[in-house]
Amino acid sequence: MAKTPLPEGFELREGWLQPGEADALFEALMQQVRWEVHRIVMFGRPVDSPRLSCWIGDPGTGYVYSRTRFEPRPWPPALAALRQRVDAAAGVAMNSVLANLYRDGRDAMGWHSDDEPELGPRPVIASLSLGGTRRFAVKHRRDPDRKFTLELPHGSLLLMHGDSQAAWKHALPRTARPVRPRINLTFRRVLPPPGAGR
Repeated sequence: MAKTPLPEGFELREGWLQPGEADALFEALMQQVRWEVHRIVMFGRPVDSPRLSCWIGDPGTGYVYSRTRFEPRPWPPALAALRQRVDAAAGVAMNSVLANLYRDGRDAMGWHSDDEPELGPRPVIASLSLGGTRRFAVKHRRDPDRKFTLELPHGSLLLMHGDSQAAWKHALPRTARPVRPRINLTFRRVLPPPGAGR
């Protein structure tokens, strides 16, 4: 399994899923996930997110993104079967996943960090890519000239941990070149709110 050298906090595992397994998972998720257009707030106004999405997780893993709260949908069978493998790779028991479907090169994700309070100060994010290869761009928060890009191929797993979210922002830019649909699964652990369980 090839590994690409990256800044501290980033690790790309190409071929984490074998091609046949990745193909089967892609097809299963296209059928099993309840894909939706999420409404998010950008520049103070609600807009349609430029991709299809679904927030999936255990009960109690509601999540606020771009000032919009999403309650989790149940784990589809294809993802429930994958959870333990992702947990082992990440070293964290994940309890939720954001599934995004990029239908073509016009679908994208703007600059952001996965640094919401529900994830804690140094979250571990496990990002699994399926389908078309897309370019993943990363830039340093305090020094935007420090940046790098990655190609995220079918079946690859990108692990982000440590200070990766506090120090860096990432994006999935649009592309004019023809590209197959892509599913991205970002597994994470949503922490209980302060005082929960007392």
